Amino acid sequence: MKLAEVLATKGTGVACIAADAPVSAAIAELAARNIGALVALDAAGAVAGILSERDIVRALAAGRPLDRLAVADLMTPGVICGRLDDDLEPALAAMTDGHFRHLPVVDGSTLVGLVTTADLAQALLRSLAGRLVTLELRLEAESDESGVGR
Repeated sequence: MKLAEVLATKGTGVACIAADAPVSAAIAELAARNIGALVALDAAGAVAGILSERDIVRALAAGRPLDRLAVADLMTPGVICGRLDDDLEPALAAMTDGHFRHLPVVDGSTLVGLVTTADLAQALLRSLAGRLVTLELRLEAESDESGVGR
């Protein structure tokens, strides 16, 4: 299963904010949407980083003046991005190994979606359930053909 298939089910809407926007605007957006992260975009519209609730909490704990900071001051830069044709399992493994929950998905340099570890785990479970049903049907058909179990 590819990331494109996950996005086809989930949708391609992504909550974004400009990297030069004030952190207060990001906090308001996170609260209004009831989400945990925003993709930060540079002036050209490319992914510049991700700002998560954790980034904000760390800044608060360090006593940083949030009212004077831009998203770029707190965001995690150099974010790993997935591609539409990436396989689900390696993407989920990279997220788990890298301890991050949000993976922007790009087509070239254009942001086309965002998947979370929960999105990928659910898709993987659906895929495995489908495979199991297929195997059960195949075994049942083979059993019927061979007369075993009659």
